[in-house]
Amino acid sequence: MNSPLNAAAAGQISLGGDLSVNRLGFGAMRITGPGVWGDPPDVPAAVRLLRRAVQLGVNFIDTADAYGPQVSEDLLARALYPYPPGLVIATKGGLVRPAPGAWHRDGRPEHLRESCEGSLKRLRMDRIDVYQLHAPDPTVPIEESIGELARLRAEGKIRHIGVSNVTVDQLERCQRLVPIVSVQNRYNFDDRESEAVLANCAAQGIAFMPWAPLASGRHAARPEGHRALTRVAKRRQASVAQVALAWLLQHASVMLPIPGTASMPHLEENIAAASLQLMAEDLSVLR
Repeated sequence: MNSPLNAAAAGQISLGGDLSVNRLGFGAMRITGPGVWGDPPDVPAAVRLLRRAVQLGVNFIDTADAYGPQVSEDLLARALYPYPPGLVIATKGGLVRPAPGAWHRDGRPEHLRESCEGSLKRLRMDRIDVYQLHAPDPTVPIEESIGELARLRAEGKIRHIGVSNVTVDQLERCQRLVPIVSVQNRYNFDDRESEAVLANCAAQGIAFMPWAPLASGRHAARPEGHRALTRVAKRRQASVAQVALAWLLQHASVMLPIPGTASMPHLEENIAAASLQLMAEDLSVLR
């Protein structure tokens, strides 16, 4: 597929009515070390990758204090500060990493406040444009977690609030307390378990950020297991990953995919998907 490399080709989406970003973003989890732990093997390469993403029109980057932990946010500031106009960096709090491979939920208000203030320092920001609850904590009512984010918003430390890994009921409970501008749930061509959440977001114009948009690389790594994607990819002279991303973009107007990678060629491959328009015959195969 010969296409210009610019994320703007995917169109734009509004976050909260006062932020507009290109509808193909970048997820900054994979720029850390193996297992999302520690520094990446080649820090200068990670810095170059982030700068290249912005050069290619990416103006929405998703991260979290749990990535590294803290490494992803530090690298973003190192690579991109002072931030170019229009760049939105969204981060998350609510997961803790006591050891490699361990992801524990902590939605206590005091923890979320500490996490947000730590992210502000690492990102060198006075206010975070989009701050997301990384996951509801089953031991803490979600109203308590979101209530603390609402207080941080009132203090000017957060501009907009998002949620991640939620059900429709949890989303509605959050919305009773504060406007929610984004939802980040697992969603891809293979895994559509969050279809009801996506439909709810589409009805309200809430940005939906599918994490693992390429099924953690399985679309690209095992195309033989995805005959529909492979069939369309061959027809359109594109990669399986590009077709999977293009399908997401055309599946719902509120979709804001955030594919992540530590590879420059994969980054450029993903960005090229912004220009891939699937035809009706393609979409009929990708049902």
